[in-house]
Amino acid sequence: MAVVLGPNRYGKAETRVVRVTRDGGAHRVKDVNVSVALSGDMEDVHLTGDNAAVLPTDSQKNTVFAFAKKHGIAAIEDFGLLLARHFVDSQPTISHARVEIHEYGWERITGGHSFVRSGGEVRTAVVHGDGEGGGESVVSGLRDLVVLNSTGSEFHGFVEDEYTTLAPTGDRILATAVTAQWRHRGTDTRWDDSYRAAREALLMAFAETHSLSLQQTLFQMGRRVLEARAELCEVRLSMPNKHHFLVDLEPFGMDNDNEVYFAADRPYGLIEGTVRADDAPPAPAAWN
Repeated sequence: MAVVLGPNRYGKAETRVVRVTRDGGAHRVKDVNVSVALSGDMEDVHLTGDNAAVLPTDSQKNTVFAFAKKHGIAAIEDFGLLLARHFVDSQPTISHARVEIHEYGWERITGGHSFVRSGGEVRTAVVHGDGEGGGESVVSGLRDLVVLNSTGSEFHGFVEDEYTTLAPTGDRILATAVTAQWRHRGTDTRWDDSYRAAREALLMAFAETHSLSLQQTLFQMGRRVLEARAELCEVRLSMPNKHHFLVDLEPFGMDNDNEVYFAADRPYGLIEGTVRADDAPPAPAAWN
């Protein structure tokens, strides 16, 4: 039996960078977490320990910091493309770079330099690049976007077997923490505008869909994003069902007309799916 090296990559994970842009008395803050993974001609380092092809992960970390100073950080998609192109084009042994960036939002409180962390969700971007003349792909998204409908959700008509105890319902709380990724058709995009519009489409679809299942809501959310944004071709969604159960108040002589719930954090249903345009170009092998 022959033993061979399979696909591999290496890099510096979770370089946390806070970039302050000082424009007179009004400051702007960009708070990001950058993970780099590089692949290419890496056979010797695995098989013989020869490091001649290896750009140290510490150098990758330093590059992130240096680029934050030199170029600033505008849209995280642009920063990811900048880094991916640099690593592939500057290193002859590197043929592919994957850059994943999470952004933590801050809003100005008052004055020019006081901020509060905004919202609970995290903006994300994953950039893949093969260097000058090669292919590039950008996947934007978010995670931990927590949403809740206090009515307008049903769940019935499901399979029942000898282990089923869940009662059908025509009125329930529907809550989830959305993780969404949307694939761009190209790299010529106004990233911030696209992100805001995609996020708004997700929220509006969740709010306006009378839900018979979380699966149905997932599809409508992905559909709304694609219909709203021509630059996008595919949406992937992961949505845990954050269960809310009515509390039995009868022992206390009280009715509970869908007013008091117990919010259970686990176990939970996990609904995942992909919604794509019928003319979507093939997804890159390294979508993730």
